[in-house]
Amino acid sequence: MTQAEPATTVPVDKYPTSLRVLHWLRALLIFGLIAVGWFMTSLDDEAAERFGALYPLHKSFGLLVLLIVLVQLGIRATSRLPGPADLPTHERVLSHVVHVAIYALVLIVPLMGYAMSSTYAHSDGVTFFGLHVPELLPKNDTAFRVFQFLHKVLAYTLLGLVVLHIAGALKHRFFDKNPKADVLPRMM
Repeated sequence: MTQAEPATTVPVDKYPTSLRVLHWLRALLIFGLIAVGWFMTSLDDEAAERFGALYPLHKSFGLLVLLIVLVQLGIRATSRLPGPADLPTHERVLSHVVHVAIYALVLIVPLMGYAMSSTYAHSDGVTFFGLHVPELLPKNDTAFRVFQFLHKVLAYTLLGLVVLHIAGALKHRFFDKNPKADVLPRMM
């Protein structure tokens, strides 16, 4: 009787289709949320569209981003993913740190927005595309100001990391001499 050959694992060169689609959808939503956030906070408090349409949509899409990243984390945990990119050690470490920080902030920023809306004494509540989301935190203007500050600072931090992420991908694509350093095809 002969012994069976051990199964070899064939490396994958792309992320699963579901992760690629969710990655690009999440990226579009994040840029949209930041743009709408800038716009709506620049409006006068009397502007009807500020509280009538923009804030509820911003909250809904923020919660959608939170749900998308939770799904992404689940898919990542149960899928075969490409191995580390062929990058110098310092770039591979930086890439990993930036990715972890982006995932963390994509979870934390919407939670800070939710906490901000929940604690604001004059909030009209948190909705997810018209569905009421329970507010779990007590109304407290001091807590509101803390969550508001954190939501803003962490959103800008997320934006900065996303810009760094894009710059890194473009650098690997157009400037690195090693064609195996091009990480963009893994997510296309």
